[in-house]
Amino acid sequence: VQLQASGGGLVQPGGSLRLSCAASGTIFSFSTMGWYRQAPGKQREVVATIGSSGRTTYADSVQGRFTISRENAESTVYLQMNSLEPEDTAVYYCNLRWGSLELWGQGTQVTVSS
Repeated sequence: VQLQASGGGLVQPGGSLRLSCAASGTIFSFSTMGWYRQAPGKQREVVATIGSSGRTTYADSVQGRFTISRENAESTVYLQMNSLEPEDTAVYYCNLRWGSLELWGQGTQVTVSS
């Protein structure tokens, strides 16, 4: 299984971006998917997760601004990011967990700046 993230870029404060993460293999629909981020000089932190049932969790800092979703038919997880703030600037990583298996995508840079 491999994860391929895309959709990052430069956006002004208040703007929006949508990240995508496509998974190869056949276990996607059974997996918990997540988005994490790591800003310079900081530890990687969880942004949002979505279980195989569709249950979602969010970090307090993004609640109400970000939405995680999944399309099992496309083996893809999305992160819709609205009302972006400079503090959201980071490398964003997608994550797959299934049993003892944990995989990371390659990361995509999101920069929020005027």
